[in-house]
Amino acid sequence: MVSAGVAGLILLAGIVFFLVIGAPISISVGIASMLAMFSILDFGNALQASAQRMFTGMNSFTLLAIPFFILAGVIMNNGGIARRLVNCAKVLAGRMPGSLAQTNVLANMMFGSISGSAVAAAAAVGSTMAPMQEKEGYNRNFSAAVNIASAPTGMLIPPSNTLIVFSLVSGGTSIAALFMAGYIPGVLWGIGCMIMAFIIAKRKGYKSDERVPFKLAVKVFIDAIPSLLLIVIVIGGIIKGVFTPTEGSAIAVVYALLLSFLYRTIKIRDLPKIFMESTRTTAIVIFLIGVSTIMSWVMSFTGIPKLIANSLLGFTDNLIVILLIINIVLLIVGTFMDPTPAILIFTPIFLPIVMAFGMDPVHFGIIVVFNLSLGTITPPVGPVLFVGARVAKLKIEQVVKPLIPFFVITVGILLLVTYIPELSLWLPKLLGLVK
Repeated sequence: MVSAGVAGLILLAGIVFFLVIGAPISISVGIASMLAMFSILDFGNALQASAQRMFTGMNSFTLLAIPFFILAGVIMNNGGIARRLVNCAKVLAGRMPGSLAQTNVLANMMFGSISGSAVAAAAAVGSTMAPMQEKEGYNRNFSAAVNIASAPTGMLIPPSNTLIVFSLVSGGTSIAALFMAGYIPGVLWGIGCMIMAFIIAKRKGYKSDERVPFKLAVKVFIDAIPSLLLIVIVIGGIIKGVFTPTEGSAIAVVYALLLSFLYRTIKIRDLPKIFMESTRTTAIVIFLIGVSTIMSWVMSFTGIPKLIANSLLGFTDNLIVILLIINIVLLIVGTFMDPTPAILIFTPIFLPIVMAFGMDPVHFGIIVVFNLSLGTITPPVGPVLFVGARVAKLKIEQVVKPLIPFFVITVGILLLVTYIPELSLWLPKLLGLVK
């Protein structure tokens, strides 16, 4: 058996090594955690402890919300809901310069919040908007950048799987409070993208759409109401205590399925494909949570979080500086790691530090998810960046440059959210979810 320090080194070195050779993050975390386990326990006990930790990590009623919300998102992505939300967003965008770009942002905010998936929003809304914008003479690189930059708003605007994961790993932070806390930061992200799109469109002379007749606008809103009602039903039910987040996620699946059948965009024969797609995604997320539970135990045993906390507090005891360092670390981590594993790895390290300064875990959860959501649009690993570029039929390098202004303004909003707690906490406090 080796010392706790050596076991911690084995864990960290193992994760880095397997990531460098191209292994999936779940495999990297799982194998590195097992190797660290073998170094501190005998073979039999290590296997038994690992199996127990994995089962404990996945055996959660709250965790059931994730597969249901994933399934609801897949159903919506195939159910013709995106087109109705795009039409609604087009009316809301009005006649602003670059109104189609503004429409893209609004549609991503609405579809992302309903589906809970940034990738689904980038694919569904992007594939609908790209031909429309190209037809109106918009630069394809600009259109793709707008779509990519605004797609992750749905990771903050509830329901959000990443916020559920944070709730789980943070020791049971209220999901309802986290959901409410995500609204203002998510909307601010969208507004930031709209401001930047307005500035660029004005400079490039992109024309606005013709005024939509009042009767047509009313019809478009009526068509979109059933889709938008999903948010009201699910989030309203959770906040009012009518049902739990897990029960709300199941209701979202039933509602999305009924709506898709009503729209006649999904047939019975399409269901096996939809179930298989959602099962694949769910399996990846749940397995990752399971192996991360082993890693969390090893990290706790070896004292890695305490070591990092002591090092950080030894460097400074100023919360403003500490939050800036945490933001920088998470922004860097987000460029090569998906949000779920990053939340599972870094929340146990950073949360105790900020809570020692009296910071609300709900506020910190929004900061973490905001940072890691930005990572989905940055190279080299950003999934939203890759999907958005593929939908626009562009290479990654063609999209990165026009994406930079949007990234800069979003980082500015991140700093506002970080240092103005009320942007996250005002709504939860108003509803009595946070003291």
